[in-house]
Amino acid sequence: MIHSLFIVNSSGEVFLEKHWRSVVSRSVCEYFLDAQRAAPYDVPPVIATPHYYLITVQRESVSLVAACKQEVPPLFVIEFLHRVVDTFQDYFGDCSETVIKDNYVVVYELLDEMLDNGFPLATESNILKELIKPPNILRTIANTVTGKSNVSTTLPSGQLSAIPWRRSGVRYTNNEAYFDVIEEVDAIIDKSGSTVFAEIQGYIDCCIKLSGMPDLTLSFMNPRLFDDVSFHPCVRFKRWEAERLLSFIPPDGNFRLMSYHISSQSVVAIPIYIRHNFSIKTGEQGRLDLTIGPRNTLGRTVDKVKLELTMPKCVLNCLLTPNQGKYTFDSVTKTLSWDVGRIDVAKLPNIRGSVSITPGSTNIDANPSVNVQFQISQLAVSGLKVNRLDMYGEKYKPFKGVKYITKAGKFQVRM
Repeated sequence: MIHSLFIVNSSGEVFLEKHWRSVVSRSVCEYFLDAQRAAPYDVPPVIATPHYYLITVQRESVSLVAACKQEVPPLFVIEFLHRVVDTFQDYFGDCSETVIKDNYVVVYELLDEMLDNGFPLATESNILKELIKPPNILRTIANTVTGKSNVSTTLPSGQLSAIPWRRSGVRYTNNEAYFDVIEEVDAIIDKSGSTVFAEIQGYIDCCIKLSGMPDLTLSFMNPRLFDDVSFHPCVRFKRWEAERLLSFIPPDGNFRLMSYHISSQSVVAIPIYIRHNFSIKTGEQGRLDLTIGPRNTLGRTVDKVKLELTMPKCVLNCLLTPNQGKYTFDSVTKTLSWDVGRIDVAKLPNIRGSVSITPGSTNIDANPSVNVQFQISQLAVSGLKVNRLDMYGEKYKPFKGVKYITKAGKFQVRM
């Protein structure tokens, strides 16, 4: 399936390559780099070259490029590449170029176990951690002195079981199960404040630390909200189809239980609004006035607010006065960034002032758009609510908790 994997940094340099079925020259990555230069934020996930198919994933500051000789299901490879990045983050806390270079040995050991002759083998975190111990300072020093590796000599207990995602013999002093319901709002708001497009990408992340082999059942108040769902392999899909509840034996530790998509605009309540006034006249200075405020937040605080506005090319500089936060203007990219922070309902954040333009400019495109980032704690904007969590198979009572977070995904306001 996958012949070679290349990891490319933000400068276009291949700093790690791994080959399984045959050695593929790293020059094949030039096709990917050409596509990245042409459209930095819209690189095709599949690139056909004369001899290979390149399947790519961009996460954080690195890009993973898989070279395949035969046609393969692209989503299968893309899912595997995302799993590779998730595994690196689980082991090292990050997936940056520096972290990967500092842990080259463990990275190659992981890639050897995750893929066998180009086909996925062990991709579950619990199995990998039994096979390859996560790095720490003492283990690194001991391995350097003794010449040993991190790879275990025994096969993990879950490798051949019917529940490969959970190791046996798990014991905790404090048994706890925490669920984070996180929703990202993608929206386009037009000049008048009407919603052109809105949808929600949501996911439920879990931190499960339970002894033994618990069987959990999670139910929702309104499960019919979901338009599309994808689950961790531990979820019994037939039970979901029949009863609309999640029944599963959980992995040990952190994992993503499910992802979901809500595309019905009537369900998506837009949690913020922007009042804007931007005018430029030929041969004169322009004026900018922006105010941002909350709505449909049920009294919750809107935090981590940041606005980015790409000005017309004729703009030379911005002389603005914010009543909250700080702003910067990049005269090269013509990007105005305003870091607002928290929205205080009593005094709404506002920024206003003058905009300098190039003398003699006639072609003025004065309809920029504002890209907005925000976060709201203890609110699921879709109205999704967890009803209850039941546990079977074990006699103890665990601590249980649910946290809701709403974030901005691709959230754009047109001016």
